[in-house]
Amino acid sequence: MPSLRSRLLALWIMLVISGAATAYLLVESFQQTANARVARAEELVARACRDIADRYQSSASDRIGPTIDDRLKQQLTALVQAALSTAIGVEGGIWQADAGSLAYAFPSYEGTGPKTDLPAAELNTIGGINAEALRSGQPAGLRQPSRSQTLLVHACPLRGPLQGTTAWTMTRVFSAQGPAYTQLLAGLIVLALTIFGSAAWLARVLLSWSRKIALLEAALGKGASGAVDLPKLPHTHEQELDRLVDALNETGERLARERRRAATAERLAAVGRLSAGLAHEIRNPIAAMRLKAENALASSDDRRKTTALQAILAQVARLDALLRNLLQMTQAGDLKPQDIELAAFVQGTIEPHQELAAAKGVTLQAGTLDADNPLPRFDPFQMQRALDNLILNAIQNTQSGDRIIIDALHCGDKLLLRVADTGPGVSEDIRERLFEPFATARADGTGLGLAIVREIAGAHRGEARLAPTASGASFEIEVPWRTS
Repeated sequence: MPSLRSRLLALWIMLVISGAATAYLLVESFQQTANARVARAEELVARACRDIADRYQSSASDRIGPTIDDRLKQQLTALVQAALSTAIGVEGGIWQADAGSLAYAFPSYEGTGPKTDLPAAELNTIGGINAEALRSGQPAGLRQPSRSQTLLVHACPLRGPLQGTTAWTMTRVFSAQGPAYTQLLAGLIVLALTIFGSAAWLARVLLSWSRKIALLEAALGKGASGAVDLPKLPHTHEQELDRLVDALNETGERLARERRRAATAERLAAVGRLSAGLAHEIRNPIAAMRLKAENALASSDDRRKTTALQAILAQVARLDALLRNLLQMTQAGDLKPQDIELAAFVQGTIEPHQELAAAKGVTLQAGTLDADNPLPRFDPFQMQRALDNLILNAIQNTQSGDRIIIDALHCGDKLLLRVADTGPGVSEDIRERLFEPFATARADGTGLGLAIVREIAGAHRGEARLAPTASGASFEIEVPWRTS
């Protein structure tokens, strides 16, 4: 399902396209209106030119002589004036190829007085269109568009006593004037204020929401990098987002309270399990010592008393080892990370156990040892304790002819230490609580070795686990390659 951001972006694109299409249609409509005005103006100047030609034709037989003088020019001017009196905005005259302009009039001119002088800027155009009409013997027209207006010039040949004469008319159609142009401007302004204004507002809202959502994502991302609880999110000053922020903050507080309660309950449960296990582990040696002591007191045989005292001392040593391991698990101390050469570290960890492994007929060897730069960084003393426990655990749970292999691998940004053996593996009934204190399948085991391994891995911000394998057992410690 598309996100809210993509849907708002699609709406913004639709608004922009709609606005652009509407503006295009308005401009096209205005352009068609302007073209229609130009076409009507062309018909007007053509009809005005014909009116001049008709009046000239009807007056040529009795009032126009062949000689060009001031009186003739006045007559022709009056003729043009009469012909153009109803053609609003049209100016024109009579032109002779040799003499140039014989008459000019602009009866609908809206200036301070009658306009009697030819427009100087269009004089060459007027001469050229008259020459074309005279040459072809047919009416000729010219359209000269510009940015703000279109100039229309029309010429038609005259038949009469004066040779080489033509009538011409001219008008201007202003595209930036009139009701159509006003309507176009009004439509574009309304369009800009509504559609494009809405698009701009929507774009602003979209950008604002995107930035604020990105800030919330960044805040949540920072919280997820190492913290257990949800971070307290800042308000965005957007009602809808702030309601969501308040709900998330409240949820985070509830989760933190429940997590603390769960942690407290888990600690109490762990203390209960630890106390029960510790009581069980201590009760058996105490019972054995009591029995040996009672037998020694009841016996008069010194040899039997000596044997009883030796058994009591063995049980005391067992209790001492139990308490020592328990203290090691609960008081791991601060880490002292160092740059470690893996090959030397693994070989130094294996060497003290070689004699015990050989006595049991088990092969103990190093496997793959990565040596990437920079070197891994961890507490060598604590990590060696963890590997010692895993190696001893493997030796105790294997038989003659089995093998134990220790690997040290660089996996991404992690260091993976693996102790794998070819022994019988771990029974299913103990897998779930394998790393809990006092969980052991051996009668002589304390069940604290793997718990110590888990604590050391956790102190390095890593984890200890039993990896799946086809046969035997494979224990892994995964920690950051560079522990800070």
